Amino acid sequence: MNIHKPFIQIAAILGALSVALGAFAAHGLKEKVSADALQIFETGVRYQFYHVFALAVTGIVFYSANQKLIKLAGILFIVGIILFSGSLYALTFAVNSGNIGLEKIGIVTPFGGVCFIAGWLLLAFSLAKK
Repeated sequence: MNIHKPFIQIAAILGALSVALGAFAAHGLKEKVSADALQIFETGVRYQFYHVFALAVTGIVFYSANQKLIKLAGILFIVGIILFSGSLYALTFAVNSGNIGLEKIGIVTPFGGVCFIAGWLLLAFSLAKK
C-alpha cells in the first residue's frame, strides 16, 4: 500500500499525545484549574484528536491525490494543531493563573482554525482530479 509514512507517523505521535493530554485533563488538571479553564483545555484536546484523523487520512490517500495540494493539506493540519490546540493549552494556564498578559495568546487560536479549514478544503480539492 502506498502511504505517506511521515504524515502517518506524525498523526500517531499526535494521537498518543491527545490521549495523554486528555487523561491529564481528566485526572490531574481537573483538580487544579477552574471549570472554565478545563473546558478550554478539553477543547484543545478534542480538536487535536479530530485533526489527527484528518492527518492520518491525508497520509493514506496521499498517492491517490494531487501531491502538492495533499502535502499542503497535511502541513496545514499539523500547523493548525500547533496553533489552535497549543494556544488553548497555553490559554488554560494563563486563565487559571490570572496572568492577563498571557491571555493574549488566545489571539493565535483563530489562525489555527483557519489552517484546519484550509486543510480540509485542500484535502477535498486534492482528490477532485488526479
